[in-house]
Amino acid sequence: MTGVRVLITGGAGFLGSHVARALVAHPGVDLVVAGDVRRPEHPIESVAYEECDVTRAGALTPLLTRHAIDVVVHLAAIVSPGRDHDMEYRVDVDGSRNVLEACIEAGVRRIVVSSSGAAYGYHSDNPEWLTESDPLHGNDAFPYSKHKRLVEQLLGAYREMHPELEQVVFRIGTILGPTVQNQITALWDSSRILAIRGSASPFVFIWVDDVAAAMARAATDGPPGIYNVAGDGCLSVQQIAQRLGKPLLTLPAGLLAFALRVGQALRLTVHGPEKVVFLQHRPVLANTALRQDFGFTPAMTSAEAFEAYLASHPGVARG
Repeated sequence: MTGVRVLITGGAGFLGSHVARALVAHPGVDLVVAGDVRRPEHPIESVAYEECDVTRAGALTPLLTRHAIDVVVHLAAIVSPGRDHDMEYRVDVDGSRNVLEACIEAGVRRIVVSSSGAAYGYHSDNPEWLTESDPLHGNDAFPYSKHKRLVEQLLGAYREMHPELEQVVFRIGTILGPTVQNQITALWDSSRILAIRGSASPFVFIWVDDVAAAMARAATDGPPGIYNVAGDGCLSVQQIAQRLGKPLLTLPAGLLAFALRVGQALRLTVHGPEKVVFLQHRPVLANTALRQDFGFTPAMTSAEAFEAYLASHPGVARG
């Protein structure tokens, strides 16, 4: 596509800002509109900023029509878990439904959606490397994982009902970047790195600029479809601890589950015993389809993305 006019939901956020920069720099893009409930602290030149609350049904259609948008990059979601799961559902699931309906009403040609490897779920019988043909079993115990599964089911229904709206769905691994802070990076801030006895807890990483570049391709000349987005390879928790120069705190799964249950009951943490499964059975994403079918190879491997994260976060690693 050339002369593309793009709206980004969640456009003022961490990922949205990187995607906006990538789209502004793309020669095939004529307009970038960043829609969000707030304006960014550092606006990007040439990006139009608009108020956009995806939880308000019907509010997005006039915005799409006014700017003659033909591609929507849907990033608005609640990434960090909290206690208000109803609000998270309204943003993640109801918000995605509202965006899809608005795209249909406004005649948008394509939607690019940031899903997650979490949609596959955290299960002991997951394949060693997950591919796009593997079933989605996002865990009910994790609102983020459950919501990504529900959103993908919603997307599947819209592909059947509205084939005129092309879809690019990215199931993204753990995103790292120079300013990122999330529940994964928080695991590396302690003096000891938590590990579950008998589990390698493998992680796949992707640098934020690689995600943004893939999104820019998806919004312009990339083929529709569903693709895992992750750097080559993975790192075990043992390898991560070694690179951080920090000792492991290895606990039996049952003991950690008990400690989390008590901590949650005392409201010392939002995490419950289900966090054990989150650490034990990480979804490890194969990126073969991304490279061969979508035509995009991340510039950084998982290990290189982790090294770039450490370089931009001095003090996390020792020595």
